[in-house]
Amino acid sequence: MEKFIVNIIHRPEMVPEYAEKVTGHGKEEDIARDNLLTESLDIFRTQQEIAHKNGLKTTIQMTYASLFNEEAVSIAKEHHKLYGDEISLTLLGLPCTEFREKYKTKEFCIWMFSMEDKISIVNDVFTKFYDIFGFYPESTGSYYMDADLTNYIKKQYPSVKCAVATCFEEGPKAYHTCNNSWYTLMDGGPWNPWIPSKQNTHAPAANKDEDSGIVAIPHLSRDLIACYDGNGSNFGTHPQNVLRGMIYQDGQYPYLYNIIDQYRSLQKYNNGYSYNMMFVGPGWMNKMGRWEAPYELLKQSYEDGMAYYGELKKNGKLIDMTMAEFSDFFRETKSYTEPECALWQDILYGSEKQLFWYADPYMRACINMDQGGALVDLRPYVAKLDWPVGIGTKHVQDASYPFLIQEKYRAGYFTHYAGEGTVRSAKLIYQGEEVDLCLCRTKAKFTQVNQDRILTLDPVEIEFASLKLTLETKIVFTEGSSSIKTIRKILSSTDETAVVELQEYMVGCYGTTEYPEDMTCVSLAVTNKTNKLDISYEYKCREEELEEFEEVMATVSAIQTKVSMKTDKKNSIGFIKEGYAFSPMFTIGYKTTISEGEEVSTWLNLEKAN
Repeated sequence: MEKFIVNIIHRPEMVPEYAEKVTGHGKEEDIARDNLLTESLDIFRTQQEIAHKNGLKTTIQMTYASLFNEEAVSIAKEHHKLYGDEISLTLLGLPCTEFREKYKTKEFCIWMFSMEDKISIVNDVFTKFYDIFGFYPESTGSYYMDADLTNYIKKQYPSVKCAVATCFEEGPKAYHTCNNSWYTLMDGGPWNPWIPSKQNTHAPAANKDEDSGIVAIPHLSRDLIACYDGNGSNFGTHPQNVLRGMIYQDGQYPYLYNIIDQYRSLQKYNNGYSYNMMFVGPGWMNKMGRWEAPYELLKQSYEDGMAYYGELKKNGKLIDMTMAEFSDFFRETKSYTEPECALWQDILYGSEKQLFWYADPYMRACINMDQGGALVDLRPYVAKLDWPVGIGTKHVQDASYPFLIQEKYRAGYFTHYAGEGTVRSAKLIYQGEEVDLCLCRTKAKFTQVNQDRILTLDPVEIEFASLKLTLETKIVFTEGSSSIKTIRKILSSTDETAVVELQEYMVGCYGTTEYPEDMTCVSLAVTNKTNKLDISYEYKCREEELEEFEEVMATVSAIQTKVSMKTDKKNSIGFIKEGYAFSPMFTIGYKTTISEGEEVSTWLNLEKAN
């Protein structure tokens, strides 16, 4: 049975993001300003009314500031009783007079505090919630929740079983488009719900021992192409995000409905299940307008979005759940190793671009059909990196999960006049001519056979001076394997006797931003039955190759990851390449031959390196 589930989450922020500066323009800062608090409550009440009018239940995530407001508390209790709304608790919305007097800071990002302060704040907020409502919440959340924070909350407040835990791709791209002032760096996580591991929030748990005890949901459902290529804050199922991205004309925003529908369509790739969420605070519906849009349009867009969800529910095409209800459903429905898949179409720019996203406890991967099915983003979840975040750690702001491949931050195939970018692709070589499959645009179809999720790419035509051939590629993700299998086959050739060289390769590095890391932690090796050649990275541009190879590999100790490549084709030549300071990458791969009708398989494997 197909199920499209939506979480609608409202938070009565008494001091909404940005709103104090708008409401109190030209005045000295005062986060207790009466008109700010009154307007915030009015907007929260309006948002609740719009949802209920359309027959939709919500999760009310009470902020710390709202716990000191009798009216906000009263609304939450009333709507819980009348509509079945869940009364939840968010770790957003900390700023208020009481908080600032105690903690002497304007900080509002819970994951950036020291662990000592995180514990103190969590205890303050949860105790206040219990004093007000007489029970502890079943769900919580923030923009990001690091593993240490989540583990503490689950231990001290075991009723919590669901949390808003990260923003999909809110890293350097969002930072740059916020004038280098939005220090929330959290790229590399799943885009849809998952069970976070105890070791790292981004990396899903592989089994019960790794299970943090909660189900995590993303902060907003994003456009999986537009937010990868650009600022994710402009592209999501939150109506005001669509207005912020200027993706509307004459008060109409078909993109909003298209992105909701595309999330509905993900049922095709996930055993009949799809998910969507909207997480809204009152700052988005400011009476003075936002994002060059007047209040009337802000409100209308929200009404239209809720009406669309309401109509889907009336027609039996949507199930609205609270966060706690969804957590129960997710655990009943999904296994630890079941992947999340998304074959995403461009619905914004009118291109025919496709990206395929895959996430499981061992990796997050992105395949780009505009680059011939190249692997353009790879996060090695298999390492389950212990990555403490906040004051007193090595990562005060940067909560991102590191990559091995990332085309936006490390160039991908298309580079400047020298060097290489990170990508996993292949080259075909014939009589001195070379074609990289990154230059061969194609489309993909998705199928599932038992534990295999298979992308079958439309065949591409490759033309050399004296030879034309048609090549088919299949990419297979086998559940629980931490491996990506690539199958190449020449379907036809103008010379059936022609032998073409095939080079399968991966150019990699590691990091979380555009800036290079110290690569001396990388060691490369190629092995066969009798020999092993090594390179310890020293930026010397060295290369090694070995005939009849068995494995080529790179070990990146800084992120505790080993990546390797194997093939079923005998008598292949494995190679490893060290980069240099201008191009601080590494390359692993192999050379073999392929001819008409022949099929060659390659496995890219990920392991945790101790």
